[in-house]
Amino acid sequence: MSGELQETRRKPVDSEKITINLGYVDLGHVDLLVQEGFYSNRTDFIRTAIRSQLDRHGEAVRQSVARHRLDLGLRRYDRHELERVQAAGETLHIQVLGLVVIADDVPADLARETIASIHVLGALQADPAVKAALRDRIR
Repeated sequence: MSGELQETRRKPVDSEKITINLGYVDLGHVDLLVQEGFYSNRTDFIRTAIRSQLDRHGEAVRQSVARHRLDLGLRRYDRHELERVQAAGETLHIQVLGLVVIADDVPADLARETIASIHVLGALQADPAVKAALRDRIR
């Protein structure tokens, strides 16, 4: 099943909030750069630093994505797609670097019957009942 796949690094469809602990001196350096106008705020600095590191390791990431056969970006599964998988007597092994969305119209029993495994490096968005039904298949 090829489905929808989009590159989301440059144009995020959604985002995940993270929390980091940073030493006071490092935080002071960040605030100084913001104050001096190099960055609009702390978040802008952190995003820029993360993108810089991802670019720096870009080739290693590309090789790893290929080696692990990961879809890159956004992958969305809705009821219609999972019903087609079910009708074909198949199951899905979902492997994504990015965001996996299991639509709200997917019942937990259909998800459990059609999704054999989920490996997400990034985020999984699904109804809590669907996540509970797939708990033992999510890694």
